[in-house]
Amino acid sequence: MSPQTPPQGKPTATGHIIDDQATGVPSFEASGGDWSEIAEEAARLGEERIVVNMGPQHPSTHGVLRLMLEIDGETVTEARAGIGYLHTGIEKNMEYRSWTQGVTFCTRMDYVANIFQEAGYCLAVEKLLGITDDIPERATVIRVMMMELNRIASHLVCLATGGNELGATTIMIVGFNAREQVLRVFELITGLRMNNAYIRPGGVVQDIPPGALDAVRDAITVMKKDFGQLEDLMLANPILQARLKGVGYLGLPASMALGITGPVLRSTGLPYDVRKAAPYCGYETYDFDIPTSTDADAWSRVVLRLEECYQSIRIIEQTLERLQAMGPGPVMVEDKKIAWPAQLAIGSDGMGNSLDHIREIMGTSMEALIHHFKLVTEGFRVPAGQAFVSVEHPRGELGVHLVSDGGTKPYRAHFRDPSFNNLQAVSMMCEGGQVADVVVAVASLDPVLGGVDR
Repeated sequence: MSPQTPPQGKPTATGHIIDDQATGVPSFEASGGDWSEIAEEAARLGEERIVVNMGPQHPSTHGVLRLMLEIDGETVTEARAGIGYLHTGIEKNMEYRSWTQGVTFCTRMDYVANIFQEAGYCLAVEKLLGITDDIPERATVIRVMMMELNRIASHLVCLATGGNELGATTIMIVGFNAREQVLRVFELITGLRMNNAYIRPGGVVQDIPPGALDAVRDAITVMKKDFGQLEDLMLANPILQARLKGVGYLGLPASMALGITGPVLRSTGLPYDVRKAAPYCGYETYDFDIPTSTDADAWSRVVLRLEECYQSIRIIEQTLERLQAMGPGPVMVEDKKIAWPAQLAIGSDGMGNSLDHIREIMGTSMEALIHHFKLVTEGFRVPAGQAFVSVEHPRGELGVHLVSDGGTKPYRAHFRDPSFNNLQAVSMMCEGGQVADVVVAVASLDPVLGGVDR
């Protein structure tokens, strides 16, 4: 229907009456104006139910997410999530790139936890190639260290932005200061702070540089202090407790029905973690615990993520001991038909090929130069078949399904992103609560829309 004509000389909100096909009851859809004006206009039209949009540009939607809320006063009667505003077509684009180039695409999906996409994708490629057991131990330990560092950084973004969305700017500052320690380590090891493309099929791009182990130890020391400060700011804060406790409840039956995983599922009391349930990268050889709660609310998810950061530090400390003990060694499979031939080295410009290696393949062996050219331009062939691999992402179970037709490119690449599945819980967590609690519920899910709109 056309917008209603407001009384002359009196500013009101813009909006119009819509008919709810499910109930047959009309409601007022607001499209601008102050809250007081919206309520006044709805009352003038004799309507109490109002449909409002939260996002996709709203600073408290945890990303480019649109929430369509139907409210009765301050109570949410219906909540729906609208996605697709960040769509990149990454999965389709990967069908037109080599298996190695696919890493550069999938690392950009969930940009907050990119190392996990790289690891899951490469594990699936290696499964198709049949070289899972041939990956050098040093490369596997480095992968675990990088993933756990990334898990900490991801959880810190969740806690920091969640605090900021509730008005606690100090929580955001402390959280991002702690995350900065991880990003500096990433830059030292990979040359980049984000979208690293560091994990490749067959291993990792390059060994960790001199001084990296000491840099990780120093980062852990600083982060432990920041964790303590975060605990003081969050767990001892009565205002935060009042905002989070009992809010965004999602029990075990609902979580199982919706396919919810990660901290949200573990907050219901189920200790499901892929690192324990179906170990990969040697996680079964590390000593760590899976924290759980039975409160199933937003508060318990904050506590769990903080505890998971400490558990990740336990794992990182074990990787440091192993890397120190084993010393330098290969970080890529020996098969020259799979391993990228150039030895990458970090230069002043970030990353670049080793000049010594380029000089060798160009000046001493024409066969090596031809092989280098074909491997880089065409890529290696993967036997026909399909593989599915799961890894424990900071937001839950990340599944990677790859299909090969025997060529140098994926025939199909599909990712089961945990943010996509977890967003299904928005309506169950928000309906019946207050408008202000929607922000809390969505923040406790910790969705990253780059993974949703891939």
